[in-house]
Amino acid sequence: MAKQSKTEGDKPAKPEGDKPAKPEGGKPAKGEGGKSKKAKVAPEVVSTTPVERPRKRTLYLEQAVAGLTKQFSFKNPMQVPRLKKITVNMGLGAAVGNPKIIDTAVEEMRAMTGQKPVVTRAKKAIATFKLREGVPIGVMVTLRRERMWEFFDRLVSIALPRVRDFKGVSPRAFDGQGNYTLGLKEQIIFPEIDYDKIDVIKGLNISFITTAKTDEEGRALLSQLGMPFRA
Repeated sequence: MAKQSKTEGDKPAKPEGDKPAKPEGGKPAKGEGGKSKKAKVAPEVVSTTPVERPRKRTLYLEQAVAGLTKQFSFKNPMQVPRLKKITVNMGLGAAVGNPKIIDTAVEEMRAMTGQKPVVTRAKKAIATFKLREGVPIGVMVTLRRERMWEFFDRLVSIALPRVRDFKGVSPRAFDGQGNYTLGLKEQIIFPEIDYDKIDVIKGLNISFITTAKTDEEGRALLSQLGMPFRA
């Protein structure tokens, strides 16, 4: 039997509306089935300029390590004590009656250290001092790596020489494990603090946490880095 040829009438007509309507210009409109062109994003430019190593870190690597190794006869380079971190703490008992002091302390601590501090709060209530639990009573910041070395450099090179009648720091403020704590009465010795904008003089404690096992090793480490201990 011969195959019947299909005529034009045999093909079913496609209903209108199957294809999305194209806007004028021949390109599909966004949201009607067409793909919109993505904006080209410029590649991120990575700076190849080498970062300058802090001066005190260079001093430690090039001179202090050799001096400490010879002084204590270390056989392993990992035995040489190093500066681990620096903690700066500013206690503000006056903040119980004047909470605005905390705001200025945060800004001053940020200027001194280059890092945003953490607000410390009271852990328990003390009725004698009208202190309630959770009330802000100070600010604290912990410095590591590059910021730690830069802060140490500015402290011993610029800030401490600005102390009135400065004769050196006490060599006895060690905790028995090679860590040293330095107390300062005024924050205005740091040149980053604007004297005209301070509301009240604030004291602060600076703790130098080291990997030294004894106070003698910790004192020798800080001396090699330039800490001006009194004789």
